[in-house]
Amino acid sequence: MSEKPAFLIIDMVKDYFDPSHNFPIRKHAQKIIEPINNLIKKFREHNWPIVFATDAFEENDFLFTGKMKPHSIAGTKGAEVIDELDKREEDLWLPKPRFSAFFKTGLENWLRDRGVTLCAVGGIATHFCVLTTVMDAVCHNFKAVLLEDCSASYNEEYHIQVVEMYRRNPLYPLLRVLKSSELIEELEKKSF
Repeated sequence: MSEKPAFLIIDMVKDYFDPSHNFPIRKHAQKIIEPINNLIKKFREHNWPIVFATDAFEENDFLFTGKMKPHSIAGTKGAEVIDELDKREEDLWLPKPRFSAFFKTGLENWLRDRGVTLCAVGGIATHFCVLTTVMDAVCHNFKAVLLEDCSASYNEEYHIQVVEMYRRNPLYPLLRVLKSSELIEELEKKSF
């Protein structure tokens, strides 16, 4: 059966890349900009949907009562997608109030309206928002691919551990870990 994919790019926002904020994920996240743009180009060639799901927290958000410091505040420049990514008007920009791109965003219906059956997920952080989005995709009855080369964590070891943990999982083939080149090769073999 052929799949209709969507590319979900998670939390590639200006605040995480701003050197003045000194987020440790920045140096790892910079390495995935090129692979994400390469995959965006392939998705555009096939007219497959692209979604930029970004943190959009409230100033006095409950999450900031823990260790997490305020960042990516809804409506600020810091909560916008970084300029280095090829985001266009036809893409969906989806500000999200929590970790998963599916949480209170209407994403499920948007994907269903476009006939999407598979969510390819990349961005930051592999062990947090990327993973929760992957898991929620499966929970909403979409196949999901965690994109190994299009995701990063603030600690390379965390990224590798998550990737290896989910490479072999009981949800296979509903949930898989692939490199972006493997995903494209697989999708292009099938007719859409």
